[in-house]
Amino acid sequence: MSPDGQGELKIARGIEVGHVFQLGQKYADAMGATVTDEQGKSAVMFMGCYGIGVSRIVAAAIEQNFDAAGIMWPEPMEPFKVAICLINPKQDAQVTATAQALYDELRAAGVDAVLDDRGLRPGAMFADIELIGIPHRVVVSERGVAAGTFEYRARRASEAEALSREQVLARVLA
Repeated sequence: MSPDGQGELKIARGIEVGHVFQLGQKYADAMGATVTDEQGKSAVMFMGCYGIGVSRIVAAAIEQNFDAAGIMWPEPMEPFKVAICLINPKQDAQVTATAQALYDELRAAGVDAVLDDRGLRPGAMFADIELIGIPHRVVVSERGVAAGTFEYRARRASEAEALSREQVLARVLA
């Protein structure tokens, strides 16, 4: 039963991201900070402050937004909006040029993008992108360039799709 007898209390799980620090009268006294009490007399006030832990906010966001592959950041916290992954960039200059052109277009549109040209195998590259939690992944490969498509996958989706440049831009800019 609630303290006022009008409702029922429930216990629920929560995440503490900030809390109040009770400072007492020490700092108020040192500053001469007073208030008028109920009797009209000057009294040193009691002070407190509220602190928000930035690292606690990050931990809370991760705790609420993840799957077996890694983090799924809320949009305001994403490290990058899109990762452009190059497959075998050293074997085909057109792959590199196509990826760079898409990267430049996204950056010009104000999108935080990262170009992953590390030359890793696709599985390792994709695992890194998922672990980091980048919301959109666009793969540029020799096969895709020949077909005029990109492999696109949203971080929260289970499957990748073959999309045109315009479709990729529409998804990422949405």
